[in-house]
Amino acid sequence: MLIVELERVCMKIKLSVLLMAMLLTFEADAQYAAQEDAMYLATLKAVVNYKIDDEENLKNVEALRTNQRFLQDLSKMMAKLSNRRTKNSVNSRVYKILLKAGKDIYKELN
Repeated sequence: MLIVELERVCMKIKLSVLLMAMLLTFEADAQYAAQEDAMYLATLKAVVNYKIDDEENLKNVEALRTNQRFLQDLSKMMAKLSNRRTKNSVNSRVYKILLKAGKDIYKELN
């Protein structure tokens, strides 16, 4: 009877340890994925900033910065975005596009 009880307790401990290991693995995977997403976004931002300052693009970008019509359109577009945790479908699609572009650029340059 005591042996059966000890086996039952050991099984519960093994199950608890296994469950904790699975949860820690899931958490580590989620953290790695978040860091990878941040890496792709940072790559995208760095490349965009670099290419904006390219002498072929700089003149046109400077012209856009003073173009009132473009600035109004850009303001309307930005109003559709949100940095809140609960993102709408537009935010989700834009975020996926940015991640894909960042990933593609990262792979191309790395």
